[in-house]
Amino acid sequence: MTGDVAPPGRILLVGIGPGDPAHMTARAREAITEAEVVIGYQTYLKLIPELLEGKTVIGKAMTEELDRVEAAWEAARAGQVVALVSSGDAGVYGMAGPTYEFILQRGWQGGAGEGEVEVIPGASALSTCAALVGAPLTHDFCTISLSDLLTPWPVIARRLDAAGRGDFVTILYNPASKRRRAHIARAQEILLRHRDPDTPVAVVRSAYRERQQIQHLTLEALHEAEPSMLSTVIIGNRSTRFEHGRMVTPRGYTAKYAEGGTPVSGEQRGRSLSLGLEGWPVVLRQWLREQPSPSLEAAAEHFDIPWAEALAAVADDVAEPDTPFMTSRIEVADLPHHLDECRQWPRLRAVVRGPAGTRMVCSVAGAGLRHGGQTLVLGSGGGRVELDWERVAAGWALAGACQHCSLELVDRRGRGLLSLQRIVETPRAG
Repeated sequence: MTGDVAPPGRILLVGIGPGDPAHMTARAREAITEAEVVIGYQTYLKLIPELLEGKTVIGKAMTEELDRVEAAWEAARAGQVVALVSSGDAGVYGMAGPTYEFILQRGWQGGAGEGEVEVIPGASALSTCAALVGAPLTHDFCTISLSDLLTPWPVIARRLDAAGRGDFVTILYNPASKRRRAHIARAQEILLRHRDPDTPVAVVRSAYRERQQIQHLTLEALHEAEPSMLSTVIIGNRSTRFEHGRMVTPRGYTAKYAEGGTPVSGEQRGRSLSLGLEGWPVVLRQWLREQPSPSLEAAAEHFDIPWAEALAAVADDVAEPDTPFMTSRIEVADLPHHLDECRQWPRLRAVVRGPAGTRMVCSVAGAGLRHGGQTLVLGSGGGRVELDWERVAAGWALAGACQHCSLELVDRRGRGLLSLQRIVETPRAG
């Protein structure tokens, strides 16, 4: 290396926490002290004035993230130590991701002599806001940003729907801005498909800062809140509740243990729940045996599981002899042979499963079933039904206690695509 080439500098990606100096980590404070150049969003830099004395300070606007990264990159290439500041945690919707994207595109490989990059974690908005309102995150949760500046709205909507369907406590980042006012109402509408209107919600603005505001309300009233880019919205799950001004999501201890710490009936201390990974199929089969008119479809709905999971729960290698239904899995490569067997049935009932629980039912002769190339065809002419064979991930042979049988086709998500059920003609009397 010649004397004309500056030694590589460093980029320190610093999460300063919520803004109150008391909640900044010692390493974050130390990193800013080490830095010669401090770069960040102007609002965040105003939170740490005592650490900026004697530094080269570069403040940028809200939407100038790549400008911040480029300034940090150029300063580091010139041999300087740079602190690129984020509020909260630099790795949670912060500057760590854009920085790595930028420098990797420019050939940085993390080797010796290229300049060090260090991510310094901080207390994130989700954890600090949760601490202010109680203990809402003590069970499974997810975070979703409502900003559509970089993420298409249909993607955000799918994630909101999945969070609601999965019963996650949901933390919304970037819920609103001066330009984006309708997004929070749309998120509310999507989550109300799956959540009770009385689901607890907390809206925290400027956590641990001078203008901190906390608003408690319900999911039904979320549209009445006025969040901003400085707000974080926490939406509870089905178990979350408000008690004495605190938002709490139970972890599940009181459901498993009675007073005194004794496990409730059917549960064991230190063991998985009876509805755990290995136990829930046993419970499902027991539930079926207890029904006066057992239905595997009803079991799938009762346990809220995909159709393929219900079929697997009664597989003949695990089910007890008195289980009302038995199944055996069929790999896709073996399905043409079984379809040929279905063609030998005098008549069959075909149930085509559609979205949102819709079904189309038709009765056709077994000979009307044809499989050629990439399409499975039932019937002919105007009454023909076609199924794209590429969507089929597996098949199941299903037999019931009454000896009727069917061939069940499922997709990669375990959803039912088509049920081919044998129709047994009952001889007429006389």
